[in-house]
Amino acid sequence: MDIADNIIFLPFESGLVLKLIGLVVLLSCSAMLSASETSFFSLSPNDIETLRKRNSTASNAALNLYSQQDYLLATILIGNNLVNICLVITANSIIDSMVQFPSSGVLEFVVKTVIVTFMLLLFGEIMPKVFATYNSMGFVQFIALPLTTLKNIFKPLSWILISVSNKLNKNNKANISIDELSSAIEITSTQSVEEQKILSGIVNFVNTEVTEIMKARVDMVVIEDTASMIEVQQIINRSGYSRLPIFHENIDNIVGILYIKDLLPHVDNKDFKWQTLCRKPYFVSEYKKINDLLFEFQRDRVHIAIVVDEYGSTLGLVSLEDILEEVVGDISDESDKDENFYVKIDDNTYLFEGKTHVNEVVRILELDENFFEELAPEAETI
Repeated sequence: MDIADNIIFLPFESGLVLKLIGLVVLLSCSAMLSASETSFFSLSPNDIETLRKRNSTASNAALNLYSQQDYLLATILIGNNLVNICLVITANSIIDSMVQFPSSGVLEFVVKTVIVTFMLLLFGEIMPKVFATYNSMGFVQFIALPLTTLKNIFKPLSWILISVSNKLNKNNKANISIDELSSAIEITSTQSVEEQKILSGIVNFVNTEVTEIMKARVDMVVIEDTASMIEVQQIINRSGYSRLPIFHENIDNIVGILYIKDLLPHVDNKDFKWQTLCRKPYFVSEYKKINDLLFEFQRDRVHIAIVVDEYGSTLGLVSLEDILEEVVGDISDESDKDENFYVKIDDNTYLFEGKTHVNEVVRILELDENFFEELAPEAETI
């Protein structure tokens, strides 16, 4: 009470009216700039289309501002900060002209801070933004021309701010880990199960190695280079594949790839030297990432590669289809056979073929990716 008793109300000054008018004008400017930010950045695609159809001076100015969002935001922020600084100075001057506080300065600081902050938040931020949210179309057309003038005035300063901001953003790009992306996809409920599977496949794409998706050597269908034309046709008919590896003496010595389409013109010639049609095989390391291999397939127009270990021994083969299936799931055509490599006996019991790849088991049983790594780190099949 002693402190309050020391407050002295000063006599009315003639200049106080001008200061109050200035305060109202500054508060109105702050409100309009705050409302501008909300109204412009809450426009929907339908609103933009409506503005285009109106084809008025105000709507064209609004569209021009909207198309330069960096400069629009910079103009609003610069203008709003300048207005708010002037508003704080004016409000303090008005309070000083009306009241004399105790010499301690504590009460003066509290009163000025509370009054100015409340005034700015309520009349300069909250109310204008609420209004702009529900009247965005009308307000952008009302404010477009004044804001265009401000944009032209502040353009040099805006350009500096935008340039610095772009440079900082370039130097400080966020490094998001694969695990973080996977988690984000899992907790997002806007997409269907199939869409989530595709997105997860894309995220894990860069970390998948060829050895994880290849067809093992024991499952490869190959042709020996000494086989007759009739034997080759029999193997092709049994396999249903459009490309087959050719080996010399043993499977570790792959010498070519036979494209079945190349053989079609000679199908009736039983004595034809089919070996002349073989194309050069494409060899890849078992540790190559499939995203890199996909790029090489596209660059070199190749659809199949032989996977080899560090000693050059054949481990298996990988095709373009195998890579794409990692993203979109199984791709079946009319030549694919129904491979029932597992049987679901009940909710807790499954019967798998022993050669089934661990990745397939993880996918079907919806297990953790590292489930088999903990049990048998070197295992590729169950």
